[in-house]
Parts: sequence; structure tokens; C-alpha cells
Amino acid sequence: MPDPIAHDLTFMFTDVEGSTQLLDRLGPGYGIVLEQHRALIKSAIESNGGRVVDFRGDEFFAAFPDSRAAVAAAVSVQRRLGEATWPPDAPVRVRIGVHSGRAHTAGDGFVGLAVHHAARVCQTARGGEILVSDTVAVDGFDAVDVGEHRLKGIPRPTHLFRILADGIETSFPPLPGSVPAAGAVRVALADDSVLLREGVAALLEEEGFDVVGQAGTGMDLLALVDEALPDVAIVDIRMPPTKTDEGIRAAHEIKRRHPRTGVLLLSSYLDVKSAVELFAAQTTGIGYMLKERVADVDDFTDAVRRVADGGTVLDVAILEVLRSGKPTERELAILELEPSGDL
Repeated sequence: MPDPIAHDLTFMFTDVEGSTQLLDRLGPGYGIVLEQHRALIKSAIESNGGRVVDFRGDEFFAAFPDSRAAVAAAVSVQRRLGEATWPPDAPVRVRIGVHSGRAHTAGDGFVGLAVHHAARVCQTARGGEILVSDTVAVDGFDAVDVGEHRLKGIPRPTHLFRILADGIETSFPPLPGSVPAAGAVRVALADDSVLLREGVAALLEEEGFDVVGQAGTGMDLLALVDEALPDVAIVDIRMPPTKTDEGIRAAHEIKRRHPRTGVLLLSSYLDVKSAVELFAAQTTGIGYMLKERVADVDDFTDAVRRVADGGTVLDVAILEVLRSGKPTERELAILELEPSGDL
């Protein structure tokens, strides 16, 4: 489902911790320090394949084609700042946040929840610290898990990691505001039947779920998931415009963009091929069930929770078909998964 104006990128934000105190301490000399800091950060970003999207005051916003380059740039920034010479008793300590996601072009910049998400990760960091969300691949770098945290304006808790590397500061006190016990499961619904969507939404809300939005097409669903970051998306297999496999394609794209979002596909009929395709590509946070099962409220809501928690749900009718014939290699692999639940 192509979107010509949307991009999957990694965003990095930086800002100077205690900049107001530095200004008070250095007076006119602060301008020289600020320019030195800017030159160091700009060089580190560009030498690692990134682009400075915007900078103002002591803040930088950069975009990278992949997350490893962004992490390498962040480490380079902290190393260069640590090696630089600063005025006595006035070290420049920069906090850095990195997050990967999908954003739309707007002039020379980008807009979207992913951009705000990266900025919030940065605001959570302390001077000298590099924090990344769990959307960021940190291959080649060590990282320590600092838990899940609620970030202002971000729909769901963010799992954060601190980057560890030689030549940078790595010892910090625990981050405040770790997330307590999970609240209501957040659900996005997609079906071209408004009546069906409303009925499922009413059922889920009555059972304590938080329905964060509804969509009638695969494209609308992807936009909804990008912005609302639900715990699980419940998706009809056949949606406009072709009413063939839009739900399957949307499921794959959702899991690619947002691995933590579970996807539960609903089908009006038994489609073994689609189920096999789905489970061959995904092994966590995925489900396939017949729409008729929704009438059994306990089983349906249990399935939604399991998929939201990263489990798997496969309709028992599919399992029976696979077990009764001569399963192919792919089908055997699915049977060996022993899904965490069947209905």
C-alpha cells in the first residue's frame, strides 16, 4: 500500500541540558560555545549519513535513512562533545533521543507522530545520555533496558533503552516515571461495514477495552495505527478498494512499521491460504479467526487480549484443515508453532 509522501526514517533530537544556566554563567561567551556545539553536532550527523532538518537555539532535529546510522551519530556527538574544550566549570552536556517511525514530508521537513515521539524521547534523557525507543535497531552497540515510560502526548508507553559505548557517559540514576501496571487494551478497528465496526466497538468498550479509532479501508487503517499506536488492530480481510486481500496486506505492513502492535484478522469464510501466509511471516502478536466467533464474547475478548500481549490465535477450523490433510512444509511449521490459543 504505497504512500508517496510518507517515509520510514529514524529521527534524532538533541538539546543542551541547563542551557539557561550556561547563558547566565558565560554571558556573551555563550554564543561562542553555542556555535562550537552546533558545528560538532552538525558534523557528526552529516558524517553518519544524516540530514539536519532543523536547528534553533541549542536544539537539533535530524533524520536518518536507518536507525544504526542515527545511533552511530548520537555516539559520535557525545564523544566529540566529551573531547572538546569548554570554558572552565561550563561543560556542554547534551541529551539525545532517537526514534524510528513513519512521517510525511512538509516542505523541507517532516510531520507526524514519529517526529513528536523522537522529541519526547530526547526530553526524557539527561545531559550526556542517549535514549532510544524500542523501534530503533541498535546492532553493533550495547544498550541497557531502562523500562517503559509514559511520554507526554504519546498514546502508549514507550520502551526505552540507554546506549552504551566507549568514550561516552553511561552511568545515570534511574529514570523517573516508569509505567505501572498496564491499563485498558487499546484497539483500532477496520471493516468496511460501519454497522459491524460499531457493534464490535460497543462490545469491546463494554468489556473494558479502549477503542481508539475505526477505519473503513486498509490505507485509513495504516494512518490510524501510525497516529494512535494501538495495542492491537482488529482487521477485516476483505476491504475496499478490491475487497480481496487488503486486510492481509495491512497486517504485514502494520507488523513491519509497528512490531509491538498485535493484529487480529477476522474473516467471513475459511481461507486457509491467507492464514498460512499470515503465520508463515509472523510468529508473535498475530491472530486469525472467523467472524462468527465474535458472538462468543469471552472467547473473542480473550483472543484480543492474547494478541495484544504478543501471543497468537488461530481459528480451530484452520487447525483442523491443516491436521486432516497432508500439510506442506510451511503448514507444518505453523502447526509446530503451537499457537498460544485456538478458537
